[in-house]
Amino acid sequence: MTTDTISTSARLHDPAVRSFASDNYSGVHPEVLAALAAANDGHQVAYGEDAYTARLHEVMSELFGKKVDVFPVFNGTGANVTALMSLLPRWGAVVCATTAHINCDENGAPERVGGMKLLSVPTTDGKLTPELIDKEAWGFGDEHRAQPLAVSITQTTELGTCYTPAEVKAICDHAHSLGMKVHMDGARLANAAASLNVPLREFTSDAGVDVLSFGGTKNGIMFGEAIVALNPEAADGLIYLRKMNMQLASKMRFISAQLLAMFEDDLWLKSAGHANAMAAKLRAAVDEIPGVRATQPTESNGVFAILPEGVADRLRTVFRFYDWNEAAREVRWMCSFDTTEADIDAFVAAIRAELGA
Repeated sequence: MTTDTISTSARLHDPAVRSFASDNYSGVHPEVLAALAAANDGHQVAYGEDAYTARLHEVMSELFGKKVDVFPVFNGTGANVTALMSLLPRWGAVVCATTAHINCDENGAPERVGGMKLLSVPTTDGKLTPELIDKEAWGFGDEHRAQPLAVSITQTTELGTCYTPAEVKAICDHAHSLGMKVHMDGARLANAAASLNVPLREFTSDAGVDVLSFGGTKNGIMFGEAIVALNPEAADGLIYLRKMNMQLASKMRFISAQLLAMFEDDLWLKSAGHANAMAAKLRAAVDEIPGVRATQPTESNGVFAILPEGVADRLRTVFRFYDWNEAAREVRWMCSFDTTEADIDAFVAAIRAELGA
C-alpha cells in the first residue's frame, strides 16, 4: 500500500469545504508540519530540556529586546490562567473587558482553576482604557472586596480591534501606578503585529506588559502556545504553576519546534498579514452589499456584521460561521492563513445571492 493510498483512506473530511467560523478551523501550515517531522528524529531530553526549547528562549528574547522567561504550554486557556495566577495572590482579582476570552469563553477556568475573581468592564470596541479600568480598580485594602491587582487586555480583541502601542503603554503606566500588573492575551498577537506594522516589542515589552500569552494555534500551528514572562520579577512561580495546571508537556520539543518554525523568515507575520488582508477584502466587498451593516472596524482577521432576519442561517448551509450577538443578528466572520481570494469571492457571491444584490 502506497503512502498516498494510506493518507487518502485515512482522511475523514472533505478538504474542499471552507468556513469563516474560526481561525481554529484551518489546518497546519506545511512549514510547521515539516518542522515537526524534522524534530521527530532521535531522542531529546523531556520536559523542556531540549535544544528546541532552548532556542525558543533565545528567539523570544531577540523579539522582545530583553531576556525573557518562556514557558510553552498546550493551549490558550492554560496559558491565560497560568499566567494570571503567577501575577496574583489568592485574594487577587483581574480587571478585564466584558468580551474578554477569559470572561466569556473559558468556562470559568480563571475562577475555578485559578481561584481568581474577574472584574469585567463593558466596552464598545473590546478595548480597555485607564478610565474604564478605574470602574473596577478601587477598594484597595478593603478586606470585603477581592483586590484588583491585575489587568488583562486582549491583542487583538475579541471584536477584531487592535490596541496601538500608545494605548497599551497608557494602560500599563496607569495599572502600575495603582500597584497592578498587566497580562496580555495574545491569542492573535501576530495579527496585531501585522496590522500595526511595528516591532512586536513596541506594544508588549517596551509598553510595560508584564506577562504575555503568545498564541500560535490560530496562526497555523497544530497545538501549543507560550507564556512569556516579559517582566520575570512580576510573574512568580510559573515553573510550578505550569505543572500544577497540567500544562507541562513531556515532549515539549514539539511545541517549541512549531513556534520556531513560525519565526523562520517571519512566517508568523506573513501568515497573519495574509489573514488580515483577506478580512479586509471581505469587509470591502460586504460594505457594498445593501442590507449588510458592519459593526466594528476591521483591524485584523475578523469581520463583524449585522444581517437581515434569516440570512445567516441560510448562508450557514454552505459556509459555517458563528453568531456573535444572536439577538442583534450580529455575526462574526474569521479569515485564516489559508483563506484564499477565491474563498472570499465565493462567500461574497453567496451573500449577494441571499440578499438579491
